[in-house]
Amino acid sequence: MKLAELFAETEYKTALSGDTEISFVTADSRKVEKGSLFCCIKGLTRDGHDFAPDCAAKGAYILCERDLGLDSQILVPSVREAFAAVCEAFCGHPLKKLRLIGVTGTNGKTSTTFITKSILDKLGYKTGLIGTIQNMIGDEVLETHYTTPDTLELHELFGKMVEAGCQYCIMEVSSHAIEQGRTAGLHFDIACFTNLTQDHLDFHGTMENYFASKCKLFSMCDKAVVNTDDAWGAQLAEKVGCQLYTLGTGGQYFSSCDESYHSQGVDFTLSIDGEKNKAFVPIPGKFSVYNGLTAVACAYLADSENGKADIGAIAEALGKVSGVKGRAELWPTGKDFTVILDYAHTPDGVENILSTMREVTKGRLVCLVGCGGDRDPVKRPLMGETASRLADFVIITSDNPRSENPASIIEQIIPGVLQHDTPYVVIENRREAIEYAIEHAEKDDVIVLAGKGHETYQILNTGTIHFDEREVLAEIFRTHATRD
Repeated sequence: MKLAELFAETEYKTALSGDTEISFVTADSRKVEKGSLFCCIKGLTRDGHDFAPDCAAKGAYILCERDLGLDSQILVPSVREAFAAVCEAFCGHPLKKLRLIGVTGTNGKTSTTFITKSILDKLGYKTGLIGTIQNMIGDEVLETHYTTPDTLELHELFGKMVEAGCQYCIMEVSSHAIEQGRTAGLHFDIACFTNLTQDHLDFHGTMENYFASKCKLFSMCDKAVVNTDDAWGAQLAEKVGCQLYTLGTGGQYFSSCDESYHSQGVDFTLSIDGEKNKAFVPIPGKFSVYNGLTAVACAYLADSENGKADIGAIAEALGKVSGVKGRAELWPTGKDFTVILDYAHTPDGVENILSTMREVTKGRLVCLVGCGGDRDPVKRPLMGETASRLADFVIITSDNPRSENPASIIEQIIPGVLQHDTPYVVIENRREAIEYAIEHAEKDDVIVLAGKGHETYQILNTGTIHFDEREVLAEIFRTHATRD
């Protein structure tokens, strides 16, 4: 693509001709080749400008925001913003044809995006999805590595979605992605806020900084859907400058009442601006009501833009959604006890899943829990306290210790557990901990394996290993069947 075409909507200064041909765009100096455009992104630890001379020597053109004295440099006010615009142009301007729905918050992003996609699909729209578990183009599933991909990959995905005929892309938007500029240049038709609880303080430092990062999404959208039952959401609602739609269980624009919780899901009365309809979300727990309401809001607003918005049809579509992998996922034991896999890795996440399962547990509620390494250590005793307060038995184990000593992480969880008289056991090896839970299961027990959810790996200080709890459970049950 010619330089003039690539920068048609971007302010720049260069000595290069507008006819200069750009063959590839990248912010990774390792991928640079002759004719490519290297974008000097400033990261947390490295500055791409430092690699520019070597890239120029390889025949690359250099996108930079300070004069490097290079003949091939292209100066812009902000590399991040220019990089996003250039990627959009390089991929054929897909965002001129695709509407974006963004979901942010500590918990509920993945479930909400999946439920939203499911409802919109059932209403007749073709949609794409970008998120933690996987990316999707219609029904096609693509592997994912980050909640929000890097800028070029993101726009390439948008391009593929447009080629496939997608009208909407529903995407999780993490605070890391916002702060690292991966969402630069994006504009969302609808942006949603689920909740904010303690997490990622190793990155943000304080809850106020964490909240401020989330708030940035709402300067990039036309319509905001905000859970005002959440204290941080209520604060956000006061700051939003675009069209605001509130949701919750207290009479908001999108609200629920008369909830009836059971093991198969939640029945409730759905209200949209006062219009009521019976509804059902086939995923148990109060958090599913909030996730369902957020998805309903997105579908209703999207439908409204197209002259439809049938509350009955939307409620019917909600009742037909399927569960999300690793989110309150029921694993079929074929025994007289239940095993639930859940991604809960924050105190609030653990509280949500245990409170939900407490309502349907006839025997003991057993929680297997750990904490990730190289992440916010403040939440470790909080995780232990939450587990011991709500469960009847706690198994403390390893999650993704990363570079840390797993035993050290466990030692930081235990003080929280000891705040209550709940019996517990420490089994550092996660596979052995799961086997212990199965071997000691009693009739009508519910065993919650918290922390891994959809993940199929475990990150140790020796490297990443394959670890899928579904496979681990299958192996354990096969072994026990042989013994029986």
